[in-house]
Amino acid sequence: MTVLDDAQRMTTELVRLRRDLHAHPEIGLDLPRTQETVLAALDGLPLELTVGKATTSVTGVIRGVGDGPRPVILLRADMDAVPVQERTGLPFASTVDGAMHGCGHDLHTAMLVGAAHLLVTRRDRLPVDVVLMFQPGEEGWEGARAMIDEGVLYAAGPRVRAAYGLHVFSSLPQGFHIRPGAMLASSSALLVTVQGQGGHASAPHLARDPIPVAAEMVVALQTMVTRRLDVFDPVVLTVGVIHGGTRRNIIPATTSFEATVRTFSDTTATRVGDEALRLVHGIAAAHGVGVDARFVRERPATVNDAEQADFVADTITGLTGAERLHALPHPFTGAEDFSRVLAEVPGAFVALGALPAGADPTAAPFNHSDHAVFDEAALPLGAALYAELALRRGSTPLPPLRTEDSQ
Repeated sequence: MTVLDDAQRMTTELVRLRRDLHAHPEIGLDLPRTQETVLAALDGLPLELTVGKATTSVTGVIRGVGDGPRPVILLRADMDAVPVQERTGLPFASTVDGAMHGCGHDLHTAMLVGAAHLLVTRRDRLPVDVVLMFQPGEEGWEGARAMIDEGVLYAAGPRVRAAYGLHVFSSLPQGFHIRPGAMLASSSALLVTVQGQGGHASAPHLARDPIPVAAEMVVALQTMVTRRLDVFDPVVLTVGVIHGGTRRNIIPATTSFEATVRTFSDTTATRVGDEALRLVHGIAAAHGVGVDARFVRERPATVNDAEQADFVADTITGLTGAERLHALPHPFTGAEDFSRVLAEVPGAFVALGALPAGADPTAAPFNHSDHAVFDEAALPLGAALYAELALRRGSTPLPPLRTEDSQ
């Protein structure tokens, strides 16, 4: 019986767990019910379990075979939901107003629980120790950083040597999608407040109107991306928030906007920040208003180690056949805080298609949509891949432990 066969046999249990998590989403770093559900799902397994202090994380350690020291790998699943009001109409839809598992983290969590069950029944041939990283706060809350600070990379004793994670996508066809190098973008924030002088809307010459100045900045930033930056080193800059004014006949004193910036290199992110700040200060000066502008670096790019990406691809081929492995031609412009883990140890992050059967990939609601729906057939595939990565990890050399990381 293969790992995938056993995972398929667990489908009913995985679906039940996923739907329970989906109906009760929690946001941020404090996920008490989710933590309780995960601990209950792992109860009785021969794991070394710890919970976080700063967050409601769960860390499990599965010991491999043999008496001597074994290398350590890490498998990660994120657990938090997004602040979206669900409108899927599913029978197990969110029961929490303003919260939804619209990014598929409920599937990730169920998959890693499934992998734990698969691995403990195969401990007699497990060549590594495995750290199971159940992480809160991926959606902008720096949950990975919190777990790293609390020692997740040393949960098994020796430092983790390689790390693997996956993410479902509601508009990707079934199968696994991976590439070496940049897999997802870095994210940064541009935060701007234009400081004008309020007044009556009927006499704008007696005020310093910040609204048209902010509007000019928004348009100029889009032009900057296409004229100041290399088209072959992609940048996405999107203004997602703009605030200004209280009534149509009042010129406000200030107007603010916020933009997200996505790049695939630190050098480009730094340049975007420098150019954007120079631009908004110049426009403000031209109009005789003040400006408070900040460029805040958030997460680095999620970069797959080339050797580890090849190992994952080989594992997928052996697990499911080559027909379910797809080379990803371009990285995603979304960001992921698994990048924090991959900045510390070599590893790989893989996309798992969860497009519902019969759905049009060009029209299916994308992750974070209030209508996003994920095919639960992905559950046993993800659980099996997590487990198979650990079982096969001993058949090829692990990356060497860097001198500065040894204890």
